Amino acid sequence: MEFLEKRALISGIGQSAIGRRLSRGALDLSVEAGLRAIADAGLDRSDIDGIATGSGYAVAPGASPVFTTDVKEALRLRVNWYAAASDSTQMSALINASMAVATGQARHVLVFRTVTEASARTALPTSGPAPRVEGPMQWRTPFGAYSAANWIGLVAARYAHEFGMTREQLAWIALNGRRNATLTPEAVYRTPLTMDDYLAGRMISSPLCLFDCDVPVDGSVAMVVSHVDTARDVRSAIHIEAISGPLYGRDTWDQQPDLTRFAAADAAKRLWARTDLRPQDVDVAQLYDGFSFLALLWLEDMGFCGRGEAAAFVDGGARIALDGELPINTSGGQLSFGRLHGMGLVHEACVQLRQLGGERQVQGEPRVALVTNGGGPVASAVLLVRR
Repeated sequence: MEFLEKRALISGIGQSAIGRRLSRGALDLSVEAGLRAIADAGLDRSDIDGIATGSGYAVAPGASPVFTTDVKEALRLRVNWYAAASDSTQMSALINASMAVATGQARHVLVFRTVTEASARTALPTSGPAPRVEGPMQWRTPFGAYSAANWIGLVAARYAHEFGMTREQLAWIALNGRRNATLTPEAVYRTPLTMDDYLAGRMISSPLCLFDCDVPVDGSVAMVVSHVDTARDVRSAIHIEAISGPLYGRDTWDQQPDLTRFAAADAAKRLWARTDLRPQDVDVAQLYDGFSFLALLWLEDMGFCGRGEAAAFVDGGARIALDGELPINTSGGQLSFGRLHGMGLVHEACVQLRQLGGERQVQGEPRVALVTNGGGPVASAVLLVRR
């Protein structure tokens, strides 16, 4: 069987300014990132004949503030194909773009992800009647379970009970991310973080403290997905070896059959079934860390360690450091770099494979990068290769 994503590659990457409350419009940020990605590929706007974005669940203000048609008009593109979806994996745009170029719907697709969550939160009304609570939240709100921090905190607490995870072990995801962010000029949080700082952090939903939660930002990330036979026409080619985004289980945060895990296992199993590469071939991993605990689940489900062993795997931080056996979240991840809904991790994987990381560059010419997105009830993953 031929897996069609192997016909696609990432030919260019771009990122706008990233920050807390930039006071810039979402379209402005999107155009900045898009133009940088097109230029990075060595292409012209006239070469772009497809455009895609995928918001995941756009339930938070500023989580999906701009549409494909907005960016298409601003860049004066003529596209043969375009797509976007709100009820999708956070990697849906990359999956869709890969299929578009593989099947001849487009030649070069601009993929972007834009958020203005930081600014949007400051604009929320502080008075007046509260909106009616509907959908799944009507069952959670009476119990004070207002956010994903509550829902993931419950799973993390159960995991700690069953497998003995300590807060000191969990801390290493946040400490490693901050250590790498200090070497990343664009990261939002670059002040060094110590174990004492972490343990003194304000508790959000036990065992998750403030430093276990990612940081809302304003910003945009973009990439150009091109057909594989354009490799000689673009400046850099990062090949898509395998990609997956299944939905096998229930799309719910609190009704999982196993109260110590989410959907990462399904995405991992499908990803490895689509390639001859194996976990030991991965040189650098960008693991979704919307909450630190999710990165632990990805380590286990992707096969880097056994079930219940992730906390011990990261303990001390040596294995996951830039010079460790499996460097992870090299730009700082979403905990310190900023939350771009996982697509910033794809950008960083390309940076590492192209050896453009500067002080945070993984040594030894990495050739295989893993990126995971989501990890709650909805999860996706991609394996990228530099040939």
